[in-house]
Amino acid sequence: MAMQDSLDQLKSVDLNNLDFNNIGSWPAIVKGLLMLILFGLVLGVGYYYHITDKQVELERAEAKEVDLRKEYENKAALAANLDALRVQKKEMEDAFGALLRQLPSDTEVPGLLEDITRTAIDNELTIESIDLQPERRTEFYIELPIEIVVEGTYHKIGSFVSGVANLSRIVTLHDFDIEPMTDSDMLRMEIIAKTYRYLEEAS
Repeated sequence: MAMQDSLDQLKSVDLNNLDFNNIGSWPAIVKGLLMLILFGLVLGVGYYYHITDKQVELERAEAKEVDLRKEYENKAALAANLDALRVQKKEMEDAFGALLRQLPSDTEVPGLLEDITRTAIDNELTIESIDLQPERRTEFYIELPIEIVVEGTYHKIGSFVSGVANLSRIVTLHDFDIEPMTDSDMLRMEIIAKTYRYLEEAS
């Protein structure tokens, strides 16, 4: 009955007779309805400004959670493989040490030149020159170029190149030039052999 009475009172209100300068004089049903509307507006504005910000924060937190979960999974995988990684690191260090031992020190460069000379003589080549060129420094090592000029037959030169490549020290061969010599089956070869010295201060 109370609801019906309220509806009847609301129907009987003439909006043209309401004084907006004196809201206190309005019928109770109209004031109550106005309060409900204002309350709804306050709730709506509060939700928009407060809850929306919280929603954005929640989305950021969820995105961060995904990133943290991936990071955790990656670290967990690394932790699970830690022993295997340690073994692999030790193997790499041993292999690196073995390679370093194949690089000549300052005092071993003359011995390397002797080895190259001996290889040329063993292959019956005529040595025109074997000259150590200026060093070239890089970030981790020093490059030691050696210019070699020899004369001999095709097969002897091939055997010499193979012998130099198989020396106990690391030697790489670059920029070769082979020309036939006049009126003979002899060839003249110019080639750059490079060896390397590790920079201790780079370690």
